[in-house]
Amino acid sequence: MARMNEAERLRLLSERDRAFWTQDGVILAGMDEVGRGPLAGPVVVACVVMPPEPLLEYVNDSKKVSEKRREALYDRILNTCIEARTAWVDQTVIDEVNILEATRRAFNEAFAKMKTPVTDVLIDALTGLHISARQHPLIHGDALSYSIAAASIVAKVERDRYMREQDAIYPGYGFAQNKGYGTKQHTDALKTLGPCPLHRRSFLKNLL
Repeated sequence: MARMNEAERLRLLSERDRAFWTQDGVILAGMDEVGRGPLAGPVVVACVVMPPEPLLEYVNDSKKVSEKRREALYDRILNTCIEARTAWVDQTVIDEVNILEATRRAFNEAFAKMKTPVTDVLIDALTGLHISARQHPLIHGDALSYSIAAASIVAKVERDRYMREQDAIYPGYGFAQNKGYGTKQHTDALKTLGPCPLHRRSFLKNLL
């Protein structure tokens, strides 16, 4: 079977977005989070309003894009978008309120920062946000919506950069490589070094 070309892939990825772009009076944003699963660090949410044209080549679910390409796309997205905002909720709040509530807070905060009068939001899976726009949750939305995919790249690049910086402050855990996720290197280091201030204590109960 012939491999799908990039223009066709982008056309399919943006189909759901285009249904909103073609409606009068509708301003669409995509929202996504990065960092719900790690043992350390913040959860980061991006809210991004992308124009219908141009569709940026290689925008996709951030997990399907190489780190080098994500870095290049991050700049292209910020230079092309109508607006993009991020919100961070750190590990202390995650421990206080639980990861789901912390993630909702980050979504609400990212949306609240927007100056563009967004009317509709495509969201990767999450429901029940306190925002002043119509919410359209999509399971695996970062693989099904161009706007969500763009948001996923913005959130991931910002969080990954932060975790690489933290590796110099808290060496030994491999944050530059694992970004706080529970790899063997990371869990072995936890057992040897114990947790650092970046760790989510509520995620470590069973591990330690």
